[in-house]
Amino acid sequence: KIGPCHSLPADVSRADGVAALVAAFAARETRLDILVNNAGAAWAEPIDEFSEAGWDKVVDLNLKTPFFLTQALLPQLRAAARAGGGGRPAKVIHIASIDGISVNPLETYSYAASKSGLIHLTKRMALRLAQDNIVVSAIAPGAFASDMNRAARDHGDEIARRIPAGRIGTPEDLAAAAIYLASRAGDYVLGETLVVDGGVTHARG
Repeated sequence: KIGPCHSLPADVSRADGVAALVAAFAARETRLDILVNNAGAAWAEPIDEFSEAGWDKVVDLNLKTPFFLTQALLPQLRAAARAGGGGRPAKVIHIASIDGISVNPLETYSYAASKSGLIHLTKRMALRLAQDNIVVSAIAPGAFASDMNRAARDHGDEIARRIPAGRIGTPEDLAAAAIYLASRAGDYVLGETLVVDGGVTHARG
């Protein structure tokens, strides 16, 4: 697993950052069993003021990076897929968002577009990489407390009232979804996006 953006040694929204990260990994490991593309950013501005910087920063990190980082790590993923006992595949899990599935009330144009694009990209990549015994899937989280989702972090009780399950998500909820997709249980789940949101997307209609 390649962890969240704050632990990465380089700016992976840029090609040179991706290359630096892959070189650092390749110096230590020849195989990669599971890649979780979890780096992300958000940006909100009124439509009349929405900046190119806000578009490029978000789309580069949320959509471009998962593709090019996976591409750069294909040798290690393929090595893991070939070495997998009993034909077990290597795994790529993209972290998308429910905002790529249904529309929230915020003016987060580049975020919504990037996460919707990532969900579709997951399908396209899954079809191709299945040929290499690499299974690609995604998770679309709802409200989880984080530095990106400060509303859920700082006002969880208020946010919970708008969630059918009656609470915001916990780390265990997200971990369980990732374990399912990464484990033998998820080997036959190709190109799908697992929604983990307590029912929010259904409530949005």
